[in-house]
Amino acid sequence: MRKSIQDLNAMKAKRDKIIALTAYDYQTAEILDEICDLILVGDSLGNVFQGKETTLSVTLDEIIYHAKAVDKALSNAHFCVDMPFMSYQQSTSSALENIGKVFKETNAQSVKIEMNPDLIDLVNKADKIGIPIVAHVGLCPQSYNSYGGYRKQGKTKNERDYIYELAVKSYKNGASLLVIEGVPEILADKITKDVKIPTIGIGAGGKTDGQILVTEDMLGITPLPRPSFVKSYTNIRDLAKKAAMEFKKDVKKKKFP
Repeated sequence: MRKSIQDLNAMKAKRDKIIALTAYDYQTAEILDEICDLILVGDSLGNVFQGKETTLSVTLDEIIYHAKAVDKALSNAHFCVDMPFMSYQQSTSSALENIGKVFKETNAQSVKIEMNPDLIDLVNKADKIGIPIVAHVGLCPQSYNSYGGYRKQGKTKNERDYIYELAVKSYKNGASLLVIEGVPEILADKITKDVKIPTIGIGAGGKTDGQILVTEDMLGITPLPRPSFVKSYTNIRDLAKKAAMEFKKDVKKKKFP
């Protein structure tokens, strides 16, 4: 049975670290399912799967397409789906309609949105109708253009106060989990201690309740340079090239088939 929000809350209470990775296809999800506590179909598919510089062009239909494939593979991990850019920012009513579409078509257990103060009402309304929201704070990739790139957040006191207050407001208004990205460890630690919901960090130090990475970064598939916080545990990129070259040699030399 897939892990529920309650299961993840219990892990926080026991200080049992939550393991989260991304997946965009059946095969990857099937491999990761028994290992992970949470699988995210992220809009990072724009970078990883589509080869684009940002996540901004990813559509709701594209997210749903990939989420349907991942859904078929999962029996253990909690299933979270990203809401792509402009699928939830225009109005609360249209956001809830799009979120409902994701839940109905993908069997998602939660959806992730990149937070700003204007979205607190959406979190509150979603909570009241039983929709688990994962609130993403700190570095929010959908704000790429306003940041002028992917830049670490929380460098000034004003930035740290803003991120902290947004995280706490999200929690108090019904968010089920927090993703904290690209902030100083001391800030992520304070948020984690001050909210009763699980926090999952990425580039935010080791004090959060769990960690998430883009799977292709973790496997060494994405080209260098990778984000400084990434640890690649193998080099599938080079292994795949080597295997393809061996196949090519065998075919050229008529050793295969």
